[in-house]
Amino acid sequence: MRKLLIAIAAATLLSAPATGALKVGAKAPDFSTTGAVGGKEFKLHLAQELRHGPVVLYFFPKAFTSGCTAEAHAFSEAIGDFKKAGAEVIGMSADDLKTLHDFSSKECRSAFPVATATPEIQKEYDVAWAAHPGITTRTSYVIDKRGNVVMVHDDLDFSKHVARTLAAVKALK
Repeated sequence: MRKLLIAIAAATLLSAPATGALKVGAKAPDFSTTGAVGGKEFKLHLAQELRHGPVVLYFFPKAFTSGCTAEAHAFSEAIGDFKKAGAEVIGMSADDLKTLHDFSSKECRSAFPVATATPEIQKEYDVAWAAHPGITTRTSYVIDKRGNVVMVHDDLDFSKHVARTLAAVKALK
């Protein structure tokens, strides 16, 4: 137990202050939605994904924009490290399914799935961008296998999301 608390504390120190409703220690809301991986449609159920290990759930504002494309490339380049640490990466945005099909193969390089953040999911994870309706904020959550949020990183600058979420996943071991 002590080791887990130290890991959670370390992951928390690595994250920027979050404005999202979900805080470290909160239970991540379960959801089902549709998405794409490698251009092929799939059904996503968070509880089912958590059976395999921790999940990095990263919300991004808009597919094919410069920051979101760079973030997708960074996650795809690091996907081997996430897998080695036992975690799955799932991108989430309010984009439509056709856009996510294209984005999953072109910019995510078929390395990980991206899924539709419905209005309900946006509300549950507090990622609806008030200033830009229909777009999510750039917020990353690391969720452990039990469904608890162990790290939150909420920052429009994508550059630290991959490193910080990977560090939090590694701290779980």
